[in-house]
Amino acid sequence: MGKEHYVIGIDYGTASVRALLVNALTGEEIAVSEFEYPRWKKGMYCDPSKNQFRQHPLDHLEGLEHTVKDVVQKGGKDTGKNVRAISVDTTGSTPVAVDETGMPLALKKEFAENPNAMFFLWKDHTAIQEAEEINQNAKKFKQDYLKYSGGIYSSEWFWAKLLHALRNDNAVAKACHSWVEHCDWIPFLLTGGNDAKQIKRGICAAGHKALWAEEHGGLPKEAFFLTLDPILGKLDHPLFTKTFDADAKAGNLCEKWAERLDLSTNVLIGIGALDAHMGSVGGQIAPYYLSKVIGTSTCDMLVAPLSDKLKMIQGISGQVTGSIIPGMTGLEAGQSAFGDAYAWFEKLLTETAHTAIDDCTVDQNIKVTLLKEISSNLLNRLGLEASKLPVDEHAELAIDWFNGRRTPDANPHVKGAFINLDLASNAASMYKALVEATCFGSKRIVDHFIANGVPLKGIIALGGIARKSDFVMQTMADVLGLTIKVHRSEQTCAIGAAMFASVVAGIHPNVEKAMKVMGQGFDRRYQPNKKNTKILEKRYEMYLTTGAFLEVGIKKE
Repeated sequence: MGKEHYVIGIDYGTASVRALLVNALTGEEIAVSEFEYPRWKKGMYCDPSKNQFRQHPLDHLEGLEHTVKDVVQKGGKDTGKNVRAISVDTTGSTPVAVDETGMPLALKKEFAENPNAMFFLWKDHTAIQEAEEINQNAKKFKQDYLKYSGGIYSSEWFWAKLLHALRNDNAVAKACHSWVEHCDWIPFLLTGGNDAKQIKRGICAAGHKALWAEEHGGLPKEAFFLTLDPILGKLDHPLFTKTFDADAKAGNLCEKWAERLDLSTNVLIGIGALDAHMGSVGGQIAPYYLSKVIGTSTCDMLVAPLSDKLKMIQGISGQVTGSIIPGMTGLEAGQSAFGDAYAWFEKLLTETAHTAIDDCTVDQNIKVTLLKEISSNLLNRLGLEASKLPVDEHAELAIDWFNGRRTPDANPHVKGAFINLDLASNAASMYKALVEATCFGSKRIVDHFIANGVPLKGIIALGGIARKSDFVMQTMADVLGLTIKVHRSEQTCAIGAAMFASVVAGIHPNVEKAMKVMGQGFDRRYQPNKKNTKILEKRYEMYLTTGAFLEVGIKKE
């Protein structure tokens, strides 16, 4: 009975895309497929020294076709005929310049190797100056355009990246007809869109990243953008006039993509949303439970009934009606680097050894074995060593701002740091300090919500790190002094997208019902060690003091 109720959730992450085929009646995960972006894996179009992180749309297109066809094939005979709907989530803000047909410029021959014509990944911070100008420009207007964005506009977001692209590339500026979030472009693509003006924009990305708010009539007035920089006058204003909740239909799968994906044109395509927002739904978020989607960065999501009329909270990444669950207020916070900080530390420890092995004259098979052994489970081994170290008030201490700070009070200028090092410091003790620092960053977010009158009922942890690292999660429970429950699913973003697809298809009446039926529940809980919590409270105060000292000392370039 279940096959006619199949849905597919597609989750575009930082390094790969995943498709998940689900029975919407039961939540059973029928098949999953993952595709690593080949150009991204090679580091193409990126320059970390400039905080430039771009992705070619071909990585996304190739991944889309591979993963969806794969899960349809794995589903067995007639699966393609029985998929009812597809919904998509992506990283964000990850926008791209498109022509009048809605095609990303990088898909044109003349822009095929131009990073400015590609998707500006969420963690691209090349628009720091532009973000600052937006913040200063907003002060000139009586209307508070930053009200629903936490009061501070970020270099990670939509308008800052657009302005940077237009200013720094005349060819892109001339060809750019519109600027589109990744999560809005994929549904447009799948429905056969050929007019950029017809792209349906989701409230999730528009509200959190693009200054959209019903209170000020949608997007800011044209004067806001022209006083920011006249170059923005080349675009239509407003860039778009309507937004949609993620439970709405974008259209039907077009013939071209139905053929490429082995599906039917009867398949409905849902409005797209950001990965953490759909991930929190997949993780069965509930009012006043802070849902932490923990990956390369973190996104901390919270929902509240509209009837509770929460006050506007400064310093977070947005407070938007319907951005997570339609009909509720969605609040977003987060950390710019979490798993990324651990990946940096791993690379720091292994890069020179990798180079030395590559340069040596031993047999190639031995090289491959050595390289694999060095990198394999390094962080897990460090975690085991670090867990044996005592929680020491005076041990090494780190600051986790390796990609700036997102919440509270976004600041892309701040940097990471280690202090209290001596000749006894080693990899395990420094890794322990780094893990504590990322957890201290999480505590700042929790404390910020509580200080602003948000009654937290508990913590939900989602994502790869939450399921793979006992050391990190226990440290977080100890730092927060709160119980953390970890969601069972390893694909919470994709299952969240599938839940929205089930509503788009009419299988479930709303997202709350879809979460109840399709959710997998929680299989781990981390209880705080009160003794450690007491010591970590003192270390947290040192973290705050050190961070404040470093922030004052940072000079804006």
